[in-house]
Amino acid sequence: MAHYDKKLPRVDKASIPCSSGELHANPTIKFQTWPPTPPSGFAPSRESRLVRSCRSREPRATSFVYLLNMAAFVTLDGDACFTASEAQKLREQINRIAPIQVSALSGVWVYYARIEGDAATAQHQLAQLLPLPIDSGSATPLLTHIGHGRRWYVTPRYNSPWSTKATSIAHVCGLEKQIHRIERGRIITVEFDQPYNDKTVPFRDVLHDRMTEHLATEAPDLNLMFAEGQPQSLEVVDIFASGKDPVQVLNDYNKKRGLALDPSEVQYLVDKFTQLGRPPHDIELFMFAQVNSEHCRHKQFNANWTIDGISKPRSLFEMIRNTHKTTPGFTVSAYSDNAAVMEGLTSNFWAPDYSTGSWKLNKELVHVLAKVETHNHPTAIAPFPGAATGSGGEIRDEGAVGRGSMPKAGLCGFWVSDLLIPDHRAPWEIDVGRPAHYASSLDIMLEAPIGSARFNNEFGRPCLTGTFRTLLTVDDSKTEGEFRGYHKPIMIAGGVGTVREKHALKRQGDVHEGAHVIVLGGPAMLIGLGGGAASSNASGEGNADLDFDSVQRGNPEMERRAQMVINTCVALGAENPIAMIHDVGAGGLSNALPELVKDAGFGGRFELRQVESVDRSMSPLQIWCNEAQERYVVLVNGEGMDRFASICRKFEFVSRPCADT
Repeated sequence: MAHYDKKLPRVDKASIPCSSGELHANPTIKFQTWPPTPPSGFAPSRESRLVRSCRSREPRATSFVYLLNMAAFVTLDGDACFTASEAQKLREQINRIAPIQVSALSGVWVYYARIEGDAATAQHQLAQLLPLPIDSGSATPLLTHIGHGRRWYVTPRYNSPWSTKATSIAHVCGLEKQIHRIERGRIITVEFDQPYNDKTVPFRDVLHDRMTEHLATEAPDLNLMFAEGQPQSLEVVDIFASGKDPVQVLNDYNKKRGLALDPSEVQYLVDKFTQLGRPPHDIELFMFAQVNSEHCRHKQFNANWTIDGISKPRSLFEMIRNTHKTTPGFTVSAYSDNAAVMEGLTSNFWAPDYSTGSWKLNKELVHVLAKVETHNHPTAIAPFPGAATGSGGEIRDEGAVGRGSMPKAGLCGFWVSDLLIPDHRAPWEIDVGRPAHYASSLDIMLEAPIGSARFNNEFGRPCLTGTFRTLLTVDDSKTEGEFRGYHKPIMIAGGVGTVREKHALKRQGDVHEGAHVIVLGGPAMLIGLGGGAASSNASGEGNADLDFDSVQRGNPEMERRAQMVINTCVALGAENPIAMIHDVGAGGLSNALPELVKDAGFGGRFELRQVESVDRSMSPLQIWCNEAQERYVVLVNGEGMDRFASICRKFEFVSRPCADT
């Protein structure tokens, strides 16, 4: 036990054992204990946070262990988070924006953990897992000019993909009982040539990713970071409140929540709930907005067109499908599954023979599958994670064909407006501005291709090719001042894969009544909420905060493990326990699960609290509609459930049914 510099009683002797057998008796270091409600504005001094880490290689790091409301937390400073070139690039970017010049910039990783049991043991175990600095002294950059430097704390808005992976690694290493969750942030120190106290921070977007991170001048509240509240309930949207127009109430809710409902859809919902004799719940409206969005339903592509007074015989989709209609040869399936399947050739397929414990070479017909889709809106808001999850979603489509399939190789492509490269502007380029929460075309092309390629690489699939084009031009057919371009970019993700002939098609007969509905992959979390509706808004229409909420976070390692479960099931051939599979994309489970049971020819009763979630306080709407990535929904018949559960355990997944057909 130790003390703060004031307001807490001093404990004169506190001996804390370390792994080396040494004892620390200095009461001003190692631990702090807060009362259930800490004093307002109270924070430990710099001196009270210094501690020697108990690691065999004896590095030194800033450490802070304390209790809040009976929960124990550890804070550890790590290595530098910027290379010299990255720090120099950031400094130059700030100097182009800030009113005064930056002389130096540095930063370090900071690791936060919620721990269980003995804090000293947990801290020692964390020190073995995390890359802490070896050199003596604190890793946190010190300010060198009094009044000329500022320090910012950058932390994730929500549970980050890094946290999911790091926590999983800790649990696999046997630390499940000691370490509840690990999270990572940064401390960034900026030195200015002159005193700088502008609270608006015009260069804040240079220091952090506004979509995925918080920027603050104070250390984060770990009670909030690791909070686990009570489950939230359904919300009633009382469109029939006394003295109010139901259409106007629903229009206001539509705008507030970014549902992108058009007037005919608003009127339809009012009429339906009038017939039902009750107001709608939030989950019903949100689900309707996602599954009925332009993104999911392709209403414009399926619409009838009249051009110059002449009705056209085909919709845009019918024109696309006409090629397959007129020349259907060599096609196994098209426009009916998560990817198209084309006839393949006899090939060698290696699969494990579980009766002998060896691999067996099978000569059989292996079909080729192909898919290309877009991920435009997320890439406009947050280029790196937007393009990464675009590729991740397309990979899942390739893995969810028929009863399970295998992605092999990918591609990505980008259409953006003029790049406007500083000091290298082309004579034809035009600068007409952009929505404030959209990334610039240059930023998109610097970040998005890397996001796509990195997800492909970390998943284990090469991204072999791509395409890129810029366009921003005056629209001569419109009034003066109208332009055509790609401020909201086109981002395409595509690829090819393979599927065994016996697994190539989804058949209702493969699913039996009472089959279990499984959500395979990562847990539900409060990210990617409303992506289907948000991506259906016209460029610049949406609310910036809602746009940020709608973008997902990529976790290729989680997706790889889920794909390994699919691969193992597929390798069983006729004994494949997967009866039917879909990936989880726009609309989350609210889209995927109804689609799954409908395609199987059944209905289902879904128990939302059975869906694995990182935050038990999530409301039914948040569980049902979030678009947390790296998830599939699977139907497994009763006789295959034990084998499927065994395969899932092998790859560190919990296969808990959330519904039965």
